[in-house]
Amino acid sequence: MATVPFHVYDTTLRDGAQQEGMNLSVADKLAIAPLLDELGVGFIEGGWPGAVPKDTEFFRRAAKELELRHAVLAAFGATRKAGARAWDDPQVRALVDAEAPVVTVVAKSDVRHVERALRTTSAEGVEMIADTVRFLVGEGRRVVVDAEHFFDGFVFDPAFTRAAVAAAFDAGAEVVALCDTNGGMLPDRVTDVVGELREALGVPHGRDASAGDPLLGMHAHNDSGCAVANTLAAVAAGCAHVQGTVNGYGERTGNVDLVTVVANLELKHGLRTLAGDGLAESTRIAHAVAEITNISPYARQPYVGASAFAHKAGLHASAIKVDPDLYQHVDPTAVGNDMRMLVSDMAGRASIELKGRELGFDLSGQGELLSRVTARVKDAEAQGYTYDAADASFELVLREELAGARPGFFRVESWRTIVETVAGGGADADRHDADAVAEATVKLHAGGERLVATGEGNGPVNALDHALRNALTRVYPQIEKFELIDFKVRILDAEHGTDATTRVLVETSDGQRSWSTVGVGPNIIEAAWEAMIDAYVFGLLHAGVEPS
Repeated sequence: MATVPFHVYDTTLRDGAQQEGMNLSVADKLAIAPLLDELGVGFIEGGWPGAVPKDTEFFRRAAKELELRHAVLAAFGATRKAGARAWDDPQVRALVDAEAPVVTVVAKSDVRHVERALRTTSAEGVEMIADTVRFLVGEGRRVVVDAEHFFDGFVFDPAFTRAAVAAAFDAGAEVVALCDTNGGMLPDRVTDVVGELREALGVPHGRDASAGDPLLGMHAHNDSGCAVANTLAAVAAGCAHVQGTVNGYGERTGNVDLVTVVANLELKHGLRTLAGDGLAESTRIAHAVAEITNISPYARQPYVGASAFAHKAGLHASAIKVDPDLYQHVDPTAVGNDMRMLVSDMAGRASIELKGRELGFDLSGQGELLSRVTARVKDAEAQGYTYDAADASFELVLREELAGARPGFFRVESWRTIVETVAGGGADADRHDADAVAEATVKLHAGGERLVATGEGNGPVNALDHALRNALTRVYPQIEKFELIDFKVRILDAEHGTDATTRVLVETSDGQRSWSTVGVGPNIIEAAWEAMIDAYVFGLLHAGVEPS
């Protein structure tokens, strides 16, 4: 008899959206849902229709606008109210009206919550679950029950918690997801509890389940830092359904990161969890979702983070040069990521050679060059530069050492910037009423002529950027596409006060790609100027412009 497929249930659009600072519009949800479907999840929880107007609108539009290939939509809601009947409860009726094929209802499985929050008896608490599930199944819906506070409830009163789960299955629920709502469980306890519950209720292990068998699931929060470990423990103990969010979004410390879970299950356990080839696209999808949520991707996120396969130590590089698998737990391409070599004062010749290969330069057999570049990098980082976060600046260093000269598009003669503060009108004007205007002038040579240009901005760096742009676009119109998109300042020796060395990292984009450059100087303006010059040179080089 064929076993049932493993369930991957995404709740980014509902539980993930409860993260502090996140506010997803209906349009955002409609944009994220196809990405989740492309990832290959089986279920997409869209929200709580009937309780949240925005979610009601999402389900209305989703029925007309979404064409999902792999996933089905799930509407989330609660069991009926105490003392009522499911068919009379307007919020339960709203779940049916949402027309989603799957309905997930949250049910109190901790008797303390039933008695204190719902203010009813344990018997009524169990009947609320059974009545709601029976009604929804009768309306033709597949039903998932989220057993809220399951693990804490099981510790306090296992008899009630078992009765709540049994009532859901007896009424026709396809899955009961065991929720670590407070996120405080540890993996060994999860293993024990899931095993005890399965034995008590006669629920088969997920790997042995057949069509029609009840399935247990896991819904983990990360308050103890164990959400991924707890979910893996639950699967090992017999759960065949996992719930989570892309990038681990969620309130407090977040829900379990679904991408990390499925990557572990597929790559470490050989368990098929996603439809299609979504795992190989997971890095791109995780970052695309991050763009829509407007939350910066976490560089150190397992599997899909920018630093997940980044190597810095020279010892690592020497081994990786022989065999990349020696310092990588999986092939990064399996999740759509890539290995990166970071160049820093920890770099050796192997690091430089591998980084050069990554940038398109074959440095094998060029021992003298490698030694020269390695020494230059170590000396520069001693002065405050950092190339592990500024690949573009490192490439310019490498090109200079290879060619004996830096790619030349222009020669700077001089630059200056001033900031003028004009106080507001009236005798009572103070510094809070003052307006600061920055102006910059650059003089340079490009295209066989001397160029002088000025620029204004909301600060000296912004003014310099405008002045440099105004001068160079006359000769290099490609610069019109360049845009400074990020600017980071670090004071390196703060104990020197206003005489401290400053490092500036600049990220620039041409609308298709972005690149990072670094500058170091005695003040922010000089450091930023150096980083901007690198950014413009690198951008022109990769725009196909021939150096003059």
